[in-house]
Amino acid sequence: MGLGGWSRRPGLGKVGNDAIRRGLLAPLPAECKGASLFGQTMRIALYQPDIPQNTGTVLRLCACLGIEAHIIAPAGFPTSDRAFRRAGMDYLDAVALVRHTSWLAFESWRRTQRCRLVLFTTHATLSYLDYRYRTDDVLLFGRESAGVPAQVHDAADARLIIPMRPGLRSLNVAVAAAMTAGEALRQTSKTLSYGGPIA
Repeated sequence: MGLGGWSRRPGLGKVGNDAIRRGLLAPLPAECKGASLFGQTMRIALYQPDIPQNTGTVLRLCACLGIEAHIIAPAGFPTSDRAFRRAGMDYLDAVALVRHTSWLAFESWRRTQRCRLVLFTTHATLSYLDYRYRTDDVLLFGRESAGVPAQVHDAADARLIIPMRPGLRSLNVAVAAAMTAGEALRQTSKTLSYGGPIA
């Protein structure tokens, strides 16, 4: 199974799989990449991610919900379009992906855009369910192995936590991104659009 979660199913054969793949995952026109179902510009940013499968899952989430994705380098794996395609990232043509060469480059971009930075961390005290999101928020998730450094904590406009049972370290970053993006979109969307069943 590749980054995008695609696998060949027994019985369909290569021809059947290729036809389904072409129909469902055809590249979107440039003007549709990152176009939100919810009429807004929500963003998810990954700080120096080090597990490619998690990043692939987050990119698929962003593609499906029309959320702009940002990767802050250096990552623990190649993040070029070519590398993602070689790993089987089928949703790459449907996601608006922005790469930043460093934390400083990302911060410069964010300040120019005047976006709030919302950091999700186990070192916070405010629940992600008790925060009032805005449509221009950047939802930031730290490195799987080490979170984010102090300077990133200090730069955040808000630091939120997903409440968990005591004694457990943390949720998978892709799961955390899905939960928090869902809540942020629920709060900020006036009209929700529903597609077909999840494949």
